[in-house]
Amino acid sequence: MRRNTLQHPTRLVPLTFLAAIALGTLVLMLPVSHTDNLSVPLLTALFTAVSAVCVTGLSVVDTAVYWSGFGQAVILILFQIGGLGIMTGATLLGMLVSNRMQLSQRLIAQSEIRSLGLGDVVDVLKMILIVTVSVELVVAVILTIDLHFSYNEPWLTALWNGVFHSVSAFNNAGFSTYSDSLMRFESSPVVVLSITSSLLIGGLGFPVLLEIFRQGSQTKTWSIHTRITLIGTAILLIGGTVAILAYEWSNPNTLGPLSWWDKFLGAFFHSATARTAGFNTLDIGEMHAVTLVVNYVLMFIGGGSAGTAGGIKVTTFFLLLFVVWAEIRGNADTTAFNRRIAYETQRQALAIVLLSAAVVSVATIILLSVTSFQLQDVLFETISAFATVGMTTGITPDLPPSGQLVIIVLMFIGRVGTITVAAALALRSSTTPYRYPEERPLVG
Repeated sequence: MRRNTLQHPTRLVPLTFLAAIALGTLVLMLPVSHTDNLSVPLLTALFTAVSAVCVTGLSVVDTAVYWSGFGQAVILILFQIGGLGIMTGATLLGMLVSNRMQLSQRLIAQSEIRSLGLGDVVDVLKMILIVTVSVELVVAVILTIDLHFSYNEPWLTALWNGVFHSVSAFNNAGFSTYSDSLMRFESSPVVVLSITSSLLIGGLGFPVLLEIFRQGSQTKTWSIHTRITLIGTAILLIGGTVAILAYEWSNPNTLGPLSWWDKFLGAFFHSATARTAGFNTLDIGEMHAVTLVVNYVLMFIGGGSAGTAGGIKVTTFFLLLFVVWAEIRGNADTTAFNRRIAYETQRQALAIVLLSAAVVSVATIILLSVTSFQLQDVLFETISAFATVGMTTGITPDLPPSGQLVIIVLMFIGRVGTITVAAALALRSSTTPYRYPEERPLVG
């Protein structure tokens, strides 16, 4: 009984993430991980390991200065593992060795990558390997060449920075080997657009990529999941770009001094990276309050399901919009693209949003209690941590130990998922053989 309980996917996934975090923490505490060959404090190593495995990107130290080349390599490995999912990587390895998968492996993999159907797991895992290697390799080559010829970085330095940022971008990790993230590249279309393409591909979700690969341009055969993800991503990307342009156009500390093309490039990149990638070419701490609110929305929604992005996910958000629209119109069924949305799916989406809002709210209250930061900065930090975004207004290094622990918990819950955590705590589900009488309380 105990063995079966530990092997259940909903418990095994969080446990393996915890194991990776523990191992990463121990390695990062070694003197060889520090630039000056000094022992790293436990809390600093733990915060960094959680941020890397949970592909968040928040850091209490300067990654470029504090960590040695070895330490940065460890961080890269951790967010590569975290981005793909530990169970996904383990299943891929088993598939490559034995060229076949057992049913138990399929179930575990499906729990992590949230494949659309059990029969799709093998195809999704193959696509993960193909897409990951291809995208990271292509982007790494582009960045390496551009960093060498345009920014005069030595070949080895350019290669390391190119590989690091390529892997970080595809996994929506947000870690950078530059102290200013990507602010020095705000006017570089090669760097900005290559990283944007990588993080968008990784954030769409592998089931979507698999379906596009299978069906091609035959959009009529695409599932509702794929349609909502692609259309929702486009709406958020365009809407975020327009909003940031409108509110930051004349801000002398962000878009103000830039040319019209660089303004568009900066707003476009920020709209894309705010949905869980975590890089920045603009100074977030200098943005107007209304722009921060736009960031709240983009970060909380996040990217596509079963990808490297975080947040409540695009499909969750837009499914609830369809539910609201159906209620407004008085329709008994919630429909989208001439298909009826299952009632169980609606309940799951609602549960995800409510649980996520509750977690962020509680964390915000706690941080406000233990720090003296303003509400807009604390709320930005908590949403960024929970949605595994990694952007900050600059308060992360100044958080007290208690505040750092709050962020650590937020990053872990945000990566593993509120539903997975809830299911892990209540492994057994039961159906009662009876139903209570129905009553309709007043709402609204």
